[in-house]
Amino acid sequence: QVQLVESGGGLVQPGGTLRLSCAASGSIIDINAMGWYRQAPGKERELVATINIISGGRISYADPVKGRFTIFRDNAKSTVYLQMNSLKPEDTAVYYCNAAIMRYYGDSFRNYWGQGTQVTVSS
Repeated sequence: QVQLVESGGGLVQPGGTLRLSCAASGSIIDINAMGWYRQAPGKERELVATINIISGGRISYADPVKGRFTIFRDNAKSTVYLQMNSLKPEDTAVYYCNAAIMRYYGDSFRNYWGQGTQVTVSS
């Protein structure tokens, strides 16, 4: 069993900051990559940011969040964070954690999702 538990969402005013965290736990041999996606009402889920764990820590961001959001990790705790600064109303969405996890030796890396955390940016 693998769990991704997110926390840190909430209501914030435009220009404010929030930090999301996602902790992976359970039967885990290795984690290849972790990332954040978001889904606004009536829209499809979209990539926000990803970080590779194995491949030298390569990081990528979606264009709308570049320069405002920062993804970073704590490998010892199998945790990934998303620091969100200068938040805008269009950042309002449910944010989901994603991780590519190997559960046992010989298995492949499989995608797992967290339950989501709501971020609302409004005055």
